[in-house]
Amino acid sequence: MNVRALAAKILNQVVEQGQSLSNVLPPAQQDLSPKDKALLQVLCYGVLRTLPRLDFFCRSLMDKALKGKQRDLHFLILVGFYQLLYTRIPSHAAVGETVNGAKELKKQALKGMVNGVLRNFLREQESLVEKADQQPALVYCHPSWLVKRLQAGYGDELAAQIMHNNNQQAPMWLRVNALHHTREQYLALLNDAGLLSFSAEFNENALRLEKATDVYKLPGFAEGWVSVQDGAAQLAAHYLDAQAGDLVLDACAAPGGKTVHVLELQADIKQMVAVDADAKRLIRVQENLDRLKLNATVIHGDASQPGSWWHGELFDRILCDAPCSATGVIRRHPDIRWLRRDSDIAGLVTLQKQILHALWDKLKPGGVLLYATCSILPDENDLQIQDFLASKPDAALIPLAAQDNMHSKSRQILPNENAMDGFYYAKLQKSL
Repeated sequence: MNVRALAAKILNQVVEQGQSLSNVLPPAQQDLSPKDKALLQVLCYGVLRTLPRLDFFCRSLMDKALKGKQRDLHFLILVGFYQLLYTRIPSHAAVGETVNGAKELKKQALKGMVNGVLRNFLREQESLVEKADQQPALVYCHPSWLVKRLQAGYGDELAAQIMHNNNQQAPMWLRVNALHHTREQYLALLNDAGLLSFSAEFNENALRLEKATDVYKLPGFAEGWVSVQDGAAQLAAHYLDAQAGDLVLDACAAPGGKTVHVLELQADIKQMVAVDADAKRLIRVQENLDRLKLNATVIHGDASQPGSWWHGELFDRILCDAPCSATGVIRRHPDIRWLRRDSDIAGLVTLQKQILHALWDKLKPGGVLLYATCSILPDENDLQIQDFLASKPDAALIPLAAQDNMHSKSRQILPNENAMDGFYYAKLQKSL
């Protein structure tokens, strides 16, 4: 299979059909060699990060847009542009393999057209790049609705920095299982395996790899010694701070990284309950529990209607990892910016509100609820919490963690802050 043609098919599925890259890429990689598997990922991620810019080059070089059944050929050309601009693949190889991809797409008769567009780009590359650099939308490669929201929330300068960071490749973070090793012990195991990593000052379990690697090259991965989880997401279990004897709920738990982290940090909780509305994603929760040899009560249910699936006692601790726009993890999932719509935000804010209020009723007096999103939009974060506090006289914001020397009792992490993803946390306590 021609990797460029395969990339074009995947990009067509994501951009034109609205499918998630996380769903369509892994199956396509299954039968590829490690080298081709890596190249396919680079091409898909890269084109999605720079999509408007590459589209501009295509419009500039073609009299007529490719539509309908020829749309996959459009993405093949974008794959060619990306290689020529952003990879070390020699120009002749990039052009040749991309042109050959037309045959794989059953567009043999259009190979000449693809070849001509790519060679014209090579001739006009300097002037086209200069023109693109004069248009902010083509520099930052974000949809206009998101640009406006980021500028409104953070100002032009910081919004520009956020968008720049969104276009960088996310690092691979590890969470060391405290039930097996200290971070320093596992760091030594990584060094012995020739894997360079860095410790995070803000989290005693977190390590960041210099270069991403296959998980099964990590010492003891299959045995549950370590998990892959971004540094910002790892803060959830620390901020929740479950105590011995607590009844704990992880709402919207899939894929279960935070569920198992809570259990790693506190082995003596009374019970961990993990609930999610997506039955298929709950399989991942159970897989994580099994690999780490941990136990939890896994429930298929709607977090906004806990009365339909929970009839036990009230919870001591609740982690509300609310459904959100995922605008904090765009660098890790570049398709988010093209799949999400401005009109989605109001619906997400409403759903978050419903879940918050419903879960609050399942919290004991004196109990703690940690609200979390992987969003950087104020509507889903600080404004959501302000609205909740105004409606709940028995709710109060409390410090996220005793060791945090922060003036605010909530925390908005922006993309690439300490190399982490964008994340938001607010810790609420119910009065006695």
